[in-house]
Amino acid sequence: MFSLETFELEVNTTAGTDILDLTPGVADKVRASGMAAGLLNLFIAGSTAALTTIEYESGVVNDLRDAIERLFPKDLTYEHDRRWGDGNGYSHVRAAFLKPSLNVPIEDGRLVLGTWQQIVLLDFDNRPRQRRIRGQIMGIKPANG
Repeated sequence: MFSLETFELEVNTTAGTDILDLTPGVADKVRASGMAAGLLNLFIAGSTAALTTIEYESGVVNDLRDAIERLFPKDLTYEHDRRWGDGNGYSHVRAAFLKPSLNVPIEDGRLVLGTWQQIVLLDFDNRPRQRRIRGQIMGIKPANG
């Protein structure tokens, strides 16, 4: 039978480009849902954070952080900062390019991720935040579940 489960994860971030591994918490939610097959959708509300996948190890995390800084430098002049004076124009641009949502298939009750692939939150804001990641698990539960 088709089913829909929703959940929320909360994480605290710092002032900077935080890259946090969400995989264990998300995998727990998928297991708890009892879904055998389907699709997970994750969404982060807000315009200064994004979701993606990466190999979550310090070298790649640092490489990603450095690449984001090269592509969208903090020290450029951003119209947003001129208008609002909050100094986080760069964070809005970064989040717009990396996007607020992510879909991952579910098979045999587990996330379908590559061996070295994890789900990560990227928070670009220039102040600490409490982020809420919303999840929807859509799919089929076993007949006896």
